[in-house]
Amino acid sequence: MFEQAFKNIDDILHKDAGCGSELDYVEQTSWVLFLKYLEDLERDKQTAAQLSGKSYQPIIEEQYKWHVWAVPKTTDGKIDHHKALSGDDLKDFVDHKLFPYLKKFKANATSPDTIEYKIGEIFSELKNRIHSGYNLREVLNLIDGLRFRSKEEKHEMSHLYEAKIKNMGNAGRNGGEYYTPRPLIKTIVNVVAPQIGNKIYDGAVGSAGFLAEAFEYLKASRNLTTKDAETLQKSTFYGKEKKGLAYIIGIMNMILHGIEAPNIVHTNTLAVNLADIQEKDRYDIVLANPPFGGKERAEVQQNFPIKTGETAFLFLQHFIKILKAGGKGGVVIKNTFLSNTDNASVSLRKLLLENCNLHTVLDLPGGTFTGAGVKTVVLFFEKGAPTKKSGSTSLILIAILAKPTRSMKPILPILSPCKRPRQIRQTHGQWTWQTSNSPPLTYR
Repeated sequence: MFEQAFKNIDDILHKDAGCGSELDYVEQTSWVLFLKYLEDLERDKQTAAQLSGKSYQPIIEEQYKWHVWAVPKTTDGKIDHHKALSGDDLKDFVDHKLFPYLKKFKANATSPDTIEYKIGEIFSELKNRIHSGYNLREVLNLIDGLRFRSKEEKHEMSHLYEAKIKNMGNAGRNGGEYYTPRPLIKTIVNVVAPQIGNKIYDGAVGSAGFLAEAFEYLKASRNLTTKDAETLQKSTFYGKEKKGLAYIIGIMNMILHGIEAPNIVHTNTLAVNLADIQEKDRYDIVLANPPFGGKERAEVQQNFPIKTGETAFLFLQHFIKILKAGGKGGVVIKNTFLSNTDNASVSLRKLLLENCNLHTVLDLPGGTFTGAGVKTVVLFFEKGAPTKKSGSTSLILIAILAKPTRSMKPILPILSPCKRPRQIRQTHGQWTWQTSNSPPLTYR
C-alpha cells in the first residue's frame, strides 16, 4: 500500500511545474508526511492523556490541524468536497497562512529539543514547490490514506522513505551526500557496538542513516525497560547538519524510525572552534560519513589546529576532539587520507594515531557511493590510547572488500570486536581468517 502510494505521489509531482527532480519529490513529500505524522501524534497523545485522566494541550491550533484544512471529512469518513480546498484556494492557504503559522513555532519553542522547535525549523527551511493546487489536493488525499501509528506501519514507511533517499543519488548529485548504503552502515554500527546509555553523535548527519540504524541496533540489543525507551528517545542520538534539505530529510527519517523529536541541529558543525569544546560537549560514540571533496573557507579553517581546505579532514579533527576518553568511532573517509604526503594529511594521521587506537581500516571498493567516484575507507578507532605498535610498525588490521555487495555479513566475523583476528590472509580471491575462539573460516 505504501509503496504504490509513494509511486503515485511521484507521478503527480513529476507533472507539476514546480518539481523538477527526485530532490524535489522527496522534499515535498517530506513536509506533507510530517504534517500527517503530527496529526497522528497528537491523536495518540490525546488518547493517552484521556486514559490516564489528564488534560492535553494541543500543539497545533484547530484551523491548522490536518483533519480541518488538508482532508476534512463527513460523518461517514469520506472526504467532504464542500469543505476541502483545492486549486488556487488550497495553494493560497498553504503558502500564505499555513507555512507562516508553522514558521513561528521556532521562535516560541522552549528549547531546540522540542517537537515545536522542529516544526518551526523545518518550515523555515522549505517552501511549497507544488505549483498546482489541484496536484497538491491529489497528494494530500494519497498521504491521508497512509497510516504509520503502529510499529509495523512505521517500519514499512521508514524503509520506503530511505529508498526514496537512495534514489536522490540519481538526481545529478553525489548520492553519498544524502545516502550511505545501509549494509555499510549496519556493518559500522555492529563493529562499534554502542550500548544503551551511550551518547551517539553524527556531525555530518545527512539523512540520519547512522543514527537510525544505531537506534534499531539498540532496540534489538535487549528487552527495553521504560527507562531504556526514554533514554533512547531523549538522550542518546545527536546530530548536526549544515544543509537545509538534508536536515529536513534527517528529521523525517528519524521520526519514521520512532524518535519523536530528534536531537538534530541545523548548523555548520565546522563553525565550532575546537578549543571551545568542553567535557560536557563530548560523546561516547561517533558514527559518520562526512562529505568528500568539500572545501571550507579560510575563516572556518581557523577553528582547527591543522589547517586544510579538505572538509572531511576538518571533520575528522572535530570527531577526535569531541569523543570522550574511551569513546569509539567509525568514520568513512577518502582512502587518500592513508597515503597523502602533504603537511595536513601527515599531521592528521599523526594526531589520530597518537590520540586514538586505530585498530581497523576497512578498504571499500569503488562504486560503494553512487556518483561519488572516489575510493573510501572506514576508520575504526578508540580514543584515549595511541595506536599499538610492534617495533616501528603500527598494528592495524586492514580488511579489503573486493567488490560492492548488498550484504556485508561476510566481513563481520573479521571486524567483530568480540572476535579480533590473530591471522588474516588473502589468496586467489578468497579471505581466510582465524580468531582466538574459532577455527579458520573462508569465504569467496
